[in-house]
Amino acid sequence: MRPGWKAALALCALAFALAANAQEAVPYRYAGVRIGGGGFVSGLAFHPREKGLYYARTDVGGAYRWDDAAKRWVSLTDWIEAKDENLLGIDSLAVDPSDAGRVYLAAGTYTTPQAGQAAVLRSADRGKHFERADLPFKLGGNELGRGNGERLAVDPHDGRVLFLGSRDSGLWRSQDYGEHWSKVESFPAVATSPSASAENKWRRQAIGIVFVVFEPASGKPGRPTPTLYAGVSTQQTSLFRSDDAGRSWQPVAGQPSGLRPNHMVRGGDGTYYLSYGDEPGPDAMSDGAVWKFEPATARWTRITPWKDQPSGWGAVAVDPRDPKVLMTATFAHYAPKDELFRSTDGGAHWAPVFPRSEFDHGNATWTRDHTPHWLASIEIDPYDPDHVLFVTGYGIWASRDMRNVERGGTVHWSFQDEGLEETVALGLISPPEGAHLLSAIGDLDGYRHDELDTAQLQFAAPPRYANGESIDFAQAKPALIVRSGFLRKPFGAAIRAAWSEDGGRQWRAFASEPPEGEGAGSIAIAADGGVVVWAPRHAQHVYLTQDFGKRWTVIDGLDGDLRVLADRVDARRFYAYDRMSGALYASHDGGAHFAAMGGALGDASRGRAQTRVQAAPDEAGVLYVGSREGEWLRGDDTGRVLKRFDGVTGVDAFGFGKAAPGSPKPTLFLAGRLHGAQGIFRSLDDGKSWQRIDDAEHRYGRISQLVGDPRMFGRLYFATSGRGIFYADPASEVHP
Repeated sequence: MRPGWKAALALCALAFALAANAQEAVPYRYAGVRIGGGGFVSGLAFHPREKGLYYARTDVGGAYRWDDAAKRWVSLTDWIEAKDENLLGIDSLAVDPSDAGRVYLAAGTYTTPQAGQAAVLRSADRGKHFERADLPFKLGGNELGRGNGERLAVDPHDGRVLFLGSRDSGLWRSQDYGEHWSKVESFPAVATSPSASAENKWRRQAIGIVFVVFEPASGKPGRPTPTLYAGVSTQQTSLFRSDDAGRSWQPVAGQPSGLRPNHMVRGGDGTYYLSYGDEPGPDAMSDGAVWKFEPATARWTRITPWKDQPSGWGAVAVDPRDPKVLMTATFAHYAPKDELFRSTDGGAHWAPVFPRSEFDHGNATWTRDHTPHWLASIEIDPYDPDHVLFVTGYGIWASRDMRNVERGGTVHWSFQDEGLEETVALGLISPPEGAHLLSAIGDLDGYRHDELDTAQLQFAAPPRYANGESIDFAQAKPALIVRSGFLRKPFGAAIRAAWSEDGGRQWRAFASEPPEGEGAGSIAIAADGGVVVWAPRHAQHVYLTQDFGKRWTVIDGLDGDLRVLADRVDARRFYAYDRMSGALYASHDGGAHFAAMGGALGDASRGRAQTRVQAAPDEAGVLYVGSREGEWLRGDDTGRVLKRFDGVTGVDAFGFGKAAPGSPKPTLFLAGRLHGAQGIFRSLDDGKSWQRIDDAEHRYGRISQLVGDPRMFGRLYFATSGRGIFYADPASEVHP
């Protein structure tokens, strides 16, 4: 059990005080680089008793609360530090219907053995502070079934009582506001059977219990609610009911079989609605149904909007004010696209919504090229029947005039992602001229960030990639930029690299690709722009071109699946490394031949997982090498160690910024572990002394990419493991 938030803050203060003995703390201002959404918002929840209070959960980027006064989302999980990055995947979210202050997060991104601890994070002040209860099982906020729900629920009559449906360990109950949990041994074994699992290209995953729903009419305030339901993601008997507050469970009679339930919602008249799919989603779902269940008569009625074509159905919602008003949506129906439906007669008749809709792309222009998909959560505001939200694989759409469907008018949608950033940047550069920041973004290609606080269009097409993986610029010709990415079938041909001569404004695809590889991989361009080295992902070789892909040469001395980089000063030097084994390689002939690097530098790096390597910005033949559980070194490409940065025992990311006034050396930025403290640090004197520049509220999980700005002293940019890109400046500095 972890300490309460007051005790936790005291411990944090002590940790920072101890860390201050090793380095000075410098206040910094942090702000998100505005993209607008960009990731899968896997669930939404309105509070039923307070207007304007609602929450969102994401699969890798934590949770958010809507600030109705400021009209923006507020992140609730930026305090999570690197060692607990697994908590940034939120598998479920629940509010206490009787207490507007209480909100709970079932946090855990993966169920793999190497994944970190899962926990229930519980707050009594709307997510301003959290207490933590570690769980004896894993959660899968970024695994199959993550859009199902909600598997976490609070008793509407007794807020001390919560139930949590796990993925592989059955049903769990708490009777002290989520502080302690015990297993409900009586729950049917199907919840942990092979049928309650599913498989994708990665591996077979347990899905387990995907929702718990209380029947409020069965209880009285101050006492546990007797009747509740739980649904298991199985095509066998899947819906179970308890009438003794969860002590015993029985299957619900007459229920459909052959499909997996994913959502169950209650109407104000006591009628329940359930959505089903043949798979749990979101990767795939090709068939499904929507059903109405009336417990008073034990009657089940199929109310699926489409009768003549198969489709998955991934969400269902009911208007809290009018039990006859329903909404549902297809799921993974990519051909031609997913559809949102609305009914005003309890599902007897349905009207498609999107043909009567207009979408405003002004706040995030890149969304004009994206069709709503993965509609895993639909919510109707309990205080405003015109206010409807639905999630997609790239954010949240909201309407304020939903009843125009019945009026014969147009429904207007706005992209409601102000403050909610969930992109994962796989590459960042800050050239010495042009835009201060350019990025390669997973799922969204990449951006030239001319304005950091304004969402912009992605890199100009063609080409436009579904996934951007790597980006680099020629140090002596910084307007010359290369990037790698790929298009997923069936969306188009897999052109996987492009180049720009104007700082990323316009792009041209390489003339051809290397003859092998399954993904974009790592790309680098020589300091003078004359040579490009490319290591496609899952290729057996690394390749070189001097004419942007007209001719390719296999590089001697390298195997595939390496990271490549160019020397920042000498155009004849290139480097390569294996991020998982730490093996280093160097070339002195323009990339044609590489040799393994030995010496103390090569020996220190070898065997280190999560290796990071960068070329010095100001010296030819000099490298900086670090690893997640190792030291940070500067050495030359003969393998000599030139400097060991004392006190550094773990490196997640690092970069170089403009030198401090009067200093000949660039500012060093480090995200890692220094003198036992994890954080973000800077050094103005080549590592002789350090200053801490993050704080207990600004941790952002594990930082994966970091670059300093070569033109603005103190400025850095960094990519998180799911919260997008941030930029930070010293609080005392004012930049335009």
